[in-house]
Amino acid sequence: MCNDYRLMVDVASIVEDFADLKIKIRFSEGPPNIQAREDIKITDVAPIIRSVEGAPGEGDLVQRRWSWPGQNKRPVYNFRSDGREFTSNRCLIVTDGFYEFTDPTEKGKKRKDKWLFTRRDEPIFCIAGIWRETKDVGEAFTMLTMEPGPDVARYHDRQIVILERETWADWLDPTVPARDLIKPLSAGSLLVEQVG
Repeated sequence: MCNDYRLMVDVASIVEDFADLKIKIRFSEGPPNIQAREDIKITDVAPIIRSVEGAPGEGDLVQRRWSWPGQNKRPVYNFRSDGREFTSNRCLIVTDGFYEFTDPTEKGKKRKDKWLFTRRDEPIFCIAGIWRETKDVGEAFTMLTMEPGPDVARYHDRQIVILERETWADWLDPTVPARDLIKPLSAGSLLVEQVG
């Protein structure tokens, strides 16, 4: 499952992309200093956009830890969406690419192959997430997962939930049923490149 993703764009680009969709971005904790990162890993702090109670069409950009401690203190960085409704604490995880790893294709190679997935013709995209408050790490987020779509199935038997641009505002609105938004992308929506 996705345990590594990237974000190479700045805050201004994120705000502009959301403005194109008529979603106003707030900074309740002040504008964050988001640095371009090739690898955002489990337990790293990264930007998410949460809904603003009583303000439809707005999102609050904050930085939070990716994963909270679960059973046996193992990090909960992916969370199955299958058959669940998420009526609170939804968030959008902003990215421009995510990685999957497969067994080596070259004989004798010990390291796994690393594949970068990006959206065709979109500089950024959003992964459906949820966040929660924990006594151990404070507020933290996790990525929702689903059955793989056609572009990911060759590489993994699950995938993160990638939301279509026109549904970003709907994901921030807990009255819109999650099942209406969690769908695989059509074939060819993702570009795949081997990067390691």
